[in-house]
Amino acid sequence: MMRKHMSTSDGTTITEDPRLTPTDDGDHERFAHYVPKAKLTAALVNGTPVVALCGKVWVPSRDPERYPVCPECVDIKANLHR
Repeated sequence: MMRKHMSTSDGTTITEDPRLTPTDDGDHERFAHYVPKAKLTAALVNGTPVVALCGKVWVPSRDPERYPVCPECVDIKANLHR
């Protein structure tokens, strides 16, 4: 995992965590994803990114009821409860 480091004029170092960079590529956009409810609520209120079970990172803004559930998220959730 590659992290980006930037320095500001006052000497502060800013580190960007790539896990929190929204991904808008591939079939992930065609599915609703599983995210812990508390994290989803906070994301909807604050406009912050969430990470789905499958690894998809995005800022929720669409009605998940309009999309089928991500098969990767379904598999991961099923294996968590075994």
